[in-house]
Formats: sequence, structure tokens, C-alpha cells
Amino acid sequence: MTDKEERGTHLYVPDRRNENVWIDINGDHYRRPDAKISVFDSGFMLGDGVWEGIRMHAGRFAFLDRHFDRLWRGAKAILMDLGVTREELEKRLYAVCDANGMTEDGVHVRLMCTRGIRSTPYQDPRVVVTPATIVIIPEWKEPAPETSTRMLRLATVHVRRGYPDVQDPMLNSHSKLNCITACIQAAQAGADEGLMLDPHGFVATCNSTHFFIVKDGEIWTSSGDYCLDGITRGMVIEVAREAGITVRERNFSLTHVYGADEAFTTGTFAGVAPVGQIDGRVLGTRRGPMVERLQKLYLARLAADTKGRASP
Repeated sequence: MTDKEERGTHLYVPDRRNENVWIDINGDHYRRPDAKISVFDSGFMLGDGVWEGIRMHAGRFAFLDRHFDRLWRGAKAILMDLGVTREELEKRLYAVCDANGMTEDGVHVRLMCTRGIRSTPYQDPRVVVTPATIVIIPEWKEPAPETSTRMLRLATVHVRRGYPDVQDPMLNSHSKLNCITACIQAAQAGADEGLMLDPHGFVATCNSTHFFIVKDGEIWTSSGDYCLDGITRGMVIEVAREAGITVRERNFSLTHVYGADEAFTTGTFAGVAPVGQIDGRVLGTRRGPMVERLQKLYLARLAADTKGRASP
């Protein structure tokens, strides 16, 4: 791995088995070098589609019902027919993992659904001539061992999370160029992730994870108006409130961030990860007590969810 690859909130342990992994394309399995879609596919051509990142724990997909809820909501919002039932798609997920011998921990799946193949390079969905394209990419992907304790560095970027009438940030769409631009700017600043503001200058989210601060024993996160309805974000809010911790979903500025006691990010892949530095302001040099507590609460909920989940 290069130095640039070693940065970021998605640092993982490389695994040579991924070089020849089985990938599911529309229900058929192909080895990674042979897994291809058309250049006329809506996702490749226009970023027209929705996707999910799903984690496997103890041989079961964690919070799968919530991921499917978000996937189907997104597809419905953009008037895209997935062409499969939830039961059929769940069977595909487990089938391709079984084909790879992925039956325990350390597996992450990217589930991508696009509108299908277009007859010509044009944005109008009425030129689509096939059912939706559904691709399942499973990988052996463990977070790096230091992920739970390594203090992330964030940099505020100029790229804003936009108004919902421009491109709704709540959609988990294939159109991620704004987040990629934010990521590039953060990387150029030597940071792990970009901290993005909303159109009013309040803190919204990071380019690929959600953001929280800790102040006086309370947890603050954005109002949620300008960010994806993150699965892990929602789960952390739930487990914290159940544990009696005050969680506030509210507007707050960088001034609040710079004066925070702790900060952390959340995401499907890494779970809860501590933040130590933002725009050169040092919040801490080691994981704080609230972050450590939330990590334990989240892992307990993760284990409970997968323990009670049967495979199809």
C-alpha cells in the first residue's frame, strides 16, 4: 500500500483472495477479471443508480433490513424498478458469498443497482432498454487493527452538501463526484477525510462517513437535513439514547467543533472511529472515554442483530 492508501477512514487489511473473487452480475457469477458491464450501462454512463455497503458479521449481513429499506426508498425516489424482491436479492447476496467461502467475519459487500442499459448515450430514462443492472461485489475486507484507536485527521473542505432540490444528499446515489472532490481536497491537505458544511455554514457530514462531537457529556451530530440517512449513524444514536446518553441532532458550527471534548465518525465499514485533529486543532491524542463506550455499545448491537438473523 502507498502512503496515500494508508490514510483515510476506510483503511483495510489487504487480502490476496480478492484478486480472483466471484462477483454477481444480475444473478450470474463471474471471476473478478471477467466481471464486466456494458459501456452503455446507466451507472457507468451517468451515475444513474443507488447502492449499499453491507457488512457481514458471524456469517450474517448486519442490519440488512435497514439497508434494504434505504435501497428500496432510493430506487422508488428516482422511479427505478429494481426488478427483484427483497427475498430474491437476499438470496443472491448469500449465494455469491457462499461461492467465495465467505461464511464468517471480515466480509464487506458493495451492492450496486443501476437503471440498466441505455440504447444511446442520453440521460432520458426512456432510452433504457433492459431491466436494472444489479452487481454484488463481496470482498474479504477487515478494518485495519488500529482503526478503533487511530486518531483521524479531518480538514474542512470548500465543497458543500447541497440543497435537496439540487441533488438530495439523502440519496445514496452513484453520483458521488461532490464527495470525491471533497475527498481530493482533504487528501491534498494531508487529512484522512473531508469535513463538509451545509449551505448555511453548519457542519453536515464527512465525505464518506458521518460526523459527531462530544460536548459536556452530550453527543452532537448534524440535523440530518443535508446528509445521507446513515445506517451506522442511526444505530449509534439509538444505542446511545438507550444507554441514557443525551444525543442532539442540531445545527452547530466549526466553533463548536474546535472546542469539542471528543469527535468521531461512523460508517458501515469501520463502525465508530475516533477523530483527533480538525483543521489543525488537536482535540485529543488518544481515544476518549465516550468514543470507547460507544464502540462497545455499537459492537454489542451488531452482534445481537446478526445473532438473531437467519440466512435464506
